Amino acid sequence: MSRVAYVNGQYQPHGQAVIHVEDRGFQFADGVYEVWSVFDGRLADFDGHMTRLHRSLNELRIPVPMTAEALARVLNETVRRNRVREGLVYIQVTRGTARRDHPFPPDGTAPSVIVTARSLPLSKGNAAAKKGVAVVTHPDIRWGRCDIKTVGLLPNVLAKQAAKEKGAAEAWMVDEMGLVTEGSSTNAWIVDENGVLRTRDAQSNILRGITRAAVMKLIEEEGLAFEERAFSVDEATRAREAFYTSASGFVMPAVSIDGTKIGNGKPGPIATRLRTLYLDQAIRDAI
Repeated sequence: MSRVAYVNGQYQPHGQAVIHVEDRGFQFADGVYEVWSVFDGRLADFDGHMTRLHRSLNELRIPVPMTAEALARVLNETVRRNRVREGLVYIQVTRGTARRDHPFPPDGTAPSVIVTARSLPLSKGNAAAKKGVAVVTHPDIRWGRCDIKTVGLLPNVLAKQAAKEKGAAEAWMVDEMGLVTEGSSTNAWIVDENGVLRTRDAQSNILRGITRAAVMKLIEEEGLAFEERAFSVDEATRAREAFYTSASGFVMPAVSIDGTKIGNGKPGPIATRLRTLYLDQAIRDAI
């Protein structure tokens, strides 16, 4: 089936969907994006992703292009037209099209809105989670406002490519102090030597992951020991378990870091349990 994209008010064949050459997203990476998982044609963690989208827009002073209700209709219609039952729907909002110049364009310049959707069978992720995946470390060379979900992802692209070339599923980025910040497209977690779940606190140097927040609530409900506290690469290699969270990977067990086996080299019971709990909740509450 041919795919369909939404671009600035129109649904178009995916292969013909375009933006202007002077769109600021293309010229300056001057835009933001969001992604929702789709279960049975419905969007998971809808409010969390919508709230973060609005926050990202506000932080960059890009006008909100439409109401949340109108945007929800566009997202769901894009999912419907692409017949996605399990998969992802993306939105990108840029500052719009204007003569190439670094300062903001004139007031009244309309933001560009692009929405795409694609199928991604849940069974594929479940198979990876059952086996566990490898991660590698990579220097974190990103800008200082990683809490904003911008389309400026070149450092993330380089990190993910480095992981791919080493046969790993993800790269965990490491700051100048040797502490893990987050993955190239995920939030990083460990169950440390003392059995405490840990993930880095969400300041301006990491993204406030929506799946991360949902998992934190599940951890509280389960009564598990938890700290929002950074961990080093050495602590990660000595951990009982490791995993990462994201809108596409949910809770994904990591069984090695830079070739060093984590725990017994198999997905751990806590990560496995959290994945089950998260998916049960996300599928149930999707809208």
